[in-house]
Order: sequence, then structure tokens, then C-alpha cells
Amino acid sequence: MVATRLMKSLSLPPTTATILQEIASNHHKGLAKVVLKKGKTQLFRDGSPMVYSGAVDRIIGRPPPKTGDVVMVADGTEKPIGWGLYNSVSMFCVRLMQLEEEATRDPSCAFNMEKLLETRIDAAIELRRNLGLPSASTNAYRLVNSEGDRLSGLIIDVFGGLAVIASSAAWVEKYKPQVEACISRIDEINHINWRQSVEMLKEEGLDLTDSKGMHLPTLQKRIKVIENGISYTISPDGQKTGFYADQRENRHFISTISEGQRVLDMCCYSGGFALNAVFGGAVNVTGVDTSMPALELANENIALNDLDPGRISFLRRDATDFMKDAIARNESWDMVILDPPKLAPRRKVLQNATGMYRNLNSLAMQLTRRGGLLMTCSCSGAMTQSGMFLRILQGAASMAGRKITLLRQAGAACDHPIDPSYPEGAYLSNMLFRVL
Repeated sequence: MVATRLMKSLSLPPTTATILQEIASNHHKGLAKVVLKKGKTQLFRDGSPMVYSGAVDRIIGRPPPKTGDVVMVADGTEKPIGWGLYNSVSMFCVRLMQLEEEATRDPSCAFNMEKLLETRIDAAIELRRNLGLPSASTNAYRLVNSEGDRLSGLIIDVFGGLAVIASSAAWVEKYKPQVEACISRIDEINHINWRQSVEMLKEEGLDLTDSKGMHLPTLQKRIKVIENGISYTISPDGQKTGFYADQRENRHFISTISEGQRVLDMCCYSGGFALNAVFGGAVNVTGVDTSMPALELANENIALNDLDPGRISFLRRDATDFMKDAIARNESWDMVILDPPKLAPRRKVLQNATGMYRNLNSLAMQLTRRGGLLMTCSCSGAMTQSGMFLRILQGAASMAGRKITLLRQAGAACDHPIDPSYPEGAYLSNMLFRVL
């Protein structure tokens, strides 16, 4: 019996090391290994970049890895599935950067963040070029879209000669010089603005309460950009990265359906939808927002595009108060656009946000003439991923005593790619309805 077992063991083929094992043993001795629980591996083999702490069985390595360290990620048999960047504090203990099969195709990036950054950012540049960005008519666009460009936690928006880098992961802060070096090599970029997502970085274990988050303090307060032939003044220290490039294609669509229309743009920020409506031939456009800095930009954009102030104007009002007052005056518009701020930043506040979305949209529907159009949006990832938005809008229609028909459903522009293995990257819902 013993002899039989011995013969069987001798006949087994030798275990061949994977490419990551080979590189680690030759160049990265002492690399910590994050071993996943049985049954938790496939999700990450399929490409989901966020390894949550509940999926981890054990961590092999002495001393234990620190936040920002490169680690191997392995299945329950300790066979590598990829490598990533460790975080000792976050609920996501590893952000996967490269899978084993990717390392087999391109071993030069294995365990090398500087090389990986250069490769991924170059790929992002090439993708945008293939999408026609930048162009003579548009120089405001997203260059890197976090998980969609395989760089989880890093967002880069380009506005003419300015790159705004939004950091929401500890690893991005650690590799800040390398990120900036990659962006500085782009010919048209001559300024970089580094913006830290303080609350998200706090969850990553970084306390940045005293940090300014601004890079290159000599940067001017106003930048001029062009999008689909329309000029905009943007503020690099404004909301998000300074401009909502995600709505570019939806704004352009508004310009194709606005001829001869009276348009109301609620929560208008710097007037993107309103400006497109005027360029599309709207006879009268009113924009409403609570933010004075945003409205200052909106009014600058009227002058910048040499538009008739008699056709487009902006008001500083609370959205709910304005719409209730307009309903009381029996006012209505041919087209209403409602693009509120993020009302559900977390799943735990989704229930409260549901009521706010329903109430706002009910008011907007009452202001839309029968047979008119309502474009309504949600930029809350929790809402979009819940699949509840359409049902909430149906509830809003019932509340308003209206009937709605869905005409168009869209998300963010094509320079905001989404990795299907990480559907949480889909956050923007944009829906166009006929209101009866």
C-alpha cells in the first residue's frame, strides 16, 4: 500500500510556479500574501477590484503589511490570482491592480505601481483619443474614471490645459508624485490641481482635515473650456472637479429638442443644460440654483457666449420653494430639467432620499405642460444601483396626478467607462419623459 502511494506521488506532474510567484520569488522576497476564503475567489478572478475584509481568510507575512504596501492576493490554496495595494483600515483591504493572467501577458507591470500607472494612464489617453477627445469643439472631458480605467480611487478630469486629479484612496496619495509625473507628460496639460476627497480618505485611514487639497496655488480662479461648441467658465475649486463632464452627451441631446420651447432648468449649477437649450433654439430659458458661486459662473457663461439675456436668465432660489410658488401661480414650461445634487451618498440614507426624489419630481411634473417633456436625473450611485428610480418617478407621477411615458434612458458620457465586474461604478441616471 505504501509503495503504491509512493509510486502515485512520484508520477504526479511537478507544480509549476505562476508568473507572479516567479517574479515575487526573484525580485520581491518577503511580499505579504492576502489569502481569500473558500468560495470568495471567483468574484475577484472575474475582475472586481475591491477585496473587502469579509472575503479574507488570513494574511501571511511578517511584519504584517502597512497601508499602501503591494501585496499578493491568493485563493484558499495560496495560488495567486493577482496583486494589489493593501489598506489596514478600510473595509476594502485590497484594491486589486493586476490579475495573474494580465501579468502573464505583461509581466513588466507586475508589482510595479510606477509602470502600471504609466501603462493604465497611457491606455486611458488612447481610449479618449479614439472617442474623439479632446477635439476642436470639446476640451473638457474625463481622462481617468477610477475602476472603469482600472485605477480604483483615481479620477482625472481635463479642462483645456488643466488636469484636476481627484484622490479618494490612500494608495493615490502615496503615489502622488508618480501620478503627477504621468499627467505632466501630456502635451496639452500645463497645470495640475490635486483635490482630495477628505471624507473618503478618512475612511481609508488618512486624516486630512488640515490639508488644503490644492496643488499649484498660482492656478487662476477661472478656466475657460469648450464643450460641443459652447464656451464655459469653470472654477477649479467648484463642485466635484469643477465641471460635470458626465452630462455632456445629455446636455447636447437637450440642444436637439429645444427649438421653440420654454425651458426650466432646476438645480442648474453653471447653466449647462440651460445654455444647450438656448443654442438649440429655445425661446426662453430659466435656470434655478441655490448656490451663488454657481450662478455667478452661469451668468458669466451668458456673456461668454454672447447670448441675449432676454432669452436666458438665472435665479437664486431653493428648488422646492421655487416650484411650489410657480405651481401656485399656475405657471408651466414646455420642458423641465431636474438635476439635483447627490441625495443618497450612502445606501443607509436611500430611504430618506426616496421621499426627496419623489417630492421634487412630483413638483417638476406639475410644472411641465401636458404633453411636455421632463428630463430628470439622479447622480446617487446608491439610487441608480438600487433599480428603484423609475418606480419612484412613477410614484411621483401619481402624486402629481400625471401620466408619464419614458422616452430615453441614459447614463454618464462615454469617457466615463464602467467595469461590468464593478457595477457600483454606475452612478448617473438620466431619464426623459413625456408628461400628460
